[in-house]
Amino acid sequence: MNSHHSPTAQASRLVAELFPDALGAVLGGSAAQGRAAATSDLDVAVLLPDSDVTRREVIRHEGRPAELFLTTLADVPDFFAWDRARRRGTVLFVYAEGLPLLDPDGHLARTCAQARAVLADGPPPLTPEERERDRYALTCFMDDLADAARDQRYEQLAVADLALGKAGHLLTAHHNAWTGIGKWLPRRLIGADPARGQALLDGHRVVAECADTAPLTVAIEDVLGLYGGPLREGYAQPWRG
Repeated sequence: MNSHHSPTAQASRLVAELFPDALGAVLGGSAAQGRAAATSDLDVAVLLPDSDVTRREVIRHEGRPAELFLTTLADVPDFFAWDRARRRGTVLFVYAEGLPLLDPDGHLARTCAQARAVLADGPPPLTPEERERDRYALTCFMDDLADAARDQRYEQLAVADLALGKAGHLLTAHHNAWTGIGKWLPRRLIGADPARGQALLDGHRVVAECADTAPLTVAIEDVLGLYGGPLREGYAQPWRG
């Protein structure tokens, strides 16, 4: 690839043109890992002066979509805490694993070090109420999956998607590991628990390709076993109006 058209070069030009007062910038996501396709967007985190406003923007620059995570220096601690609470650490990973684009005064280096420290601590553990709620929800998905007839393909696929996401949430939580959505869910699952993660992904694929729900059901029950097994009767949840 021509260096002028490389994701790093494009991201650097974007920052220079749109954020001349930036205190630091980093390119993350697939582009930083060398896994981006020609149509992949750019994930760029930009540190801004405190006179600016923390926000998220999606733009198109030089014909390429770009997702911008714009954070003032003062907002970094609170923003990282918010990102950690979601258990996905989207922006934390951009700062911790991305390619530096701009760092004239060392603010980016310090922020990246903060991000790595937060990631090393892991996401917050699930509360007892969250564990029981998710355990019950995954049990329901597993039962619905087992009951879905082979000719009810739409129902099978819809439930399989929900079940994979919830099982992934519980599996990563069990290992104090970060979760993900979309293309990041398989990567996080394999990273957290190669055997169980692969079983979930393989089971989901079998539902899609063969209309067979049994492997995914078995994989889900294995995950539920980490939390005491399926939860049906006896579950109660307070109502909050």
